[in-house]
Amino acid sequence: MTTRNKTSAWIANDVSIEMPLRDRAMVALYGAIQWPWLLRSMWGGRRADKRALLDRIALPADALPHLGSWKADTRFLHHIVDAVETLRPANVVELGCGASSLVIARALDRHGGGRLTSYDQHADFVASTSSWIESHGLQADIYTAPLGNPAPGWGGHWYQLCDVPATIDLLVIDGPPWAIHPFVRGSAESLFARLTRGPRYCSMRQRGPASRSSPGAGGSAGRTSRFTTTGADQKAR
Repeated sequence: MTTRNKTSAWIANDVSIEMPLRDRAMVALYGAIQWPWLLRSMWGGRRADKRALLDRIALPADALPHLGSWKADTRFLHHIVDAVETLRPANVVELGCGASSLVIARALDRHGGGRLTSYDQHADFVASTSSWIESHGLQADIYTAPLGNPAPGWGGHWYQLCDVPATIDLLVIDGPPWAIHPFVRGSAESLFARLTRGPRYCSMRQRGPASRSSPGAGGSAGRTSRFTTTGADQKAR
């Protein structure tokens, strides 16, 4: 979640979220274990990699002036473009809007013209990201999705989604942040049934090595991951 401007090194405050003591303890433990990867994530990638990304999708040099902090890094963004180029998806669903939203919208514009539907819990990020995308002559449906109850079997809080496409060709999971719960993104498996037949992509970003297994998910938290399945099978690759 980010605008084109530089953001704080700390996550935006979800003032409406009430975290049980157990969840707070898990977040503290996770942060203590993961701090080397969390610190590295503030970097965002090499400038040369960012230039290569912008050239690849024909965006101006100042389109992504600041990466790192809580923003997607260049490696993850290249991974998303790879998926769009390969799949030519008709429907992309993104969880957590920002720099990745602009990259997805531009990649779709260049490779098949699919539709991006994105969600974020922060209304101000939704508004600024929508304006940012429109300023580049691109389109996306970006919704404010307040955080509420998670999917059964997962901790933390999860997006209360609306107008989700009936079928999803590419699912990009970049939120909610781990500071809510280390396994918060596991609730994304509630959308897996909407993934289309044939090759299925699920791109996930979270720093560090911690993970928890889930059928078809390959882990709720993990490094940038690509999941390809065929038919009813769901196997992480």
